[in-house]
Amino acid sequence: MLGIPCLRRDRLLSCSVCCKSSWNQLQDLCRLAKLSCPALGISKRNLYDFEVEYLCDYKKIREQEYYLVKWRGYPDSESTWEPRQNLKCVRILKQFHKDLERELLRRHQRSKPPRHLDPSLANYLVQKAKQRRALRRWEQELNAKRSHLGRITVENEVDLDGPPRAFVYINEYRVGEGITLNQVAVGCECQDCLWAPAGGCCPGASLHKFAYNDQGQVRLRAGLPIYECNSRYCPQRGGCPNRVVQKGIRYDLCIFRTDDGRGWGVRTLEKIRKNSFVMEYVGERRRSGGGRSSNARGTYLFDLDYVEDVYTVDAAYYGNISHFVNHSCDPNLQVYNVFIDNLDERLPRIAFFATRTIRAGEELTFDYNMQVDPVDMESTRMDSNFGLAGLPGSPKKRVRIECKCGTESCRKYLF
Repeated sequence: MLGIPCLRRDRLLSCSVCCKSSWNQLQDLCRLAKLSCPALGISKRNLYDFEVEYLCDYKKIREQEYYLVKWRGYPDSESTWEPRQNLKCVRILKQFHKDLERELLRRHQRSKPPRHLDPSLANYLVQKAKQRRALRRWEQELNAKRSHLGRITVENEVDLDGPPRAFVYINEYRVGEGITLNQVAVGCECQDCLWAPAGGCCPGASLHKFAYNDQGQVRLRAGLPIYECNSRYCPQRGGCPNRVVQKGIRYDLCIFRTDDGRGWGVRTLEKIRKNSFVMEYVGERRRSGGGRSSNARGTYLFDLDYVEDVYTVDAAYYGNISHFVNHSCDPNLQVYNVFIDNLDERLPRIAFFATRTIRAGEELTFDYNMQVDPVDMESTRMDSNFGLAGLPGSPKKRVRIECKCGTESCRKYLF
């Protein structure tokens, strides 16, 4: 709401109206109209202080550097050439020269800026600046939507691709048509779920083992299901050591553009210990063989075949950061089936745990065609074949998808 003065019957009244413009946009309007507005922080002192949106071009005349400035709130036609000493936007200047140097190297030209930029180079720098602003807005949207502790950053230093157009960030699974989730009726009564579990705690009620150690690291081998304490009664509540996956992502992660043709990827910004929970594979739960995903989007489908192949998770349109995690034939993430409030074995939650210590800055990957120990019957039942759901026809008729993971153990094809 914005309070503005309203003149009626010779009296100055105060009223409030809904305003769709942002604070910055209103400030720009004041400056364009050359009006002071104390409510917006616009005074005669800063009325003519304009903000640089981005830099469009560069030239050097008699050792004096000039920049073509796109001013925030003004059309491109109002852009002006300014000497460097007039500009206080240190961060924007540094980024402009960093982008310029990188593009000159890509074009096999000298890294030192020329005295004048050719039109194609100047146009590239404008597109890069616009892309960077779009990615920052997307990053803000992702962090506004996330309900987990870990922050999300976005980087693209490879090409001019911006945010994906057909993707909606969600924190919990969406339930598709025809699927009913049966909530558990009771919780545990353990005074200490780890050290003094009553009846084996929630896992024991389903005749399974407790999944975690006192550091929250999974101690079950791949293939065994994880049963966490549910939303029903639990004396330890938030401090319960059997609530790991449901607490969400706890690491700061970065969505970045890969430089080897694999599209977007995800890297961790923090060290992740071996066997630690990293993220869930979240999307829309629906029946296998139906829904919106086409063959081209089949790699966002995750079959839930823990006991039978009836349902799948479709993360093509609705998903979380796992939507951007790439495949590797030598992955650092392992899939586990997790049950919390819903005990229907046909509808597990899909969680990723670290197979080893993962260094800060390292890309996160999992095997899209993961196979767990085929010798053990229970492990075989958990075989979650990722990506084959929704791809019709026999394997001989399918178009094989080339693998680009680049590891020594690469199988050359995804499927």
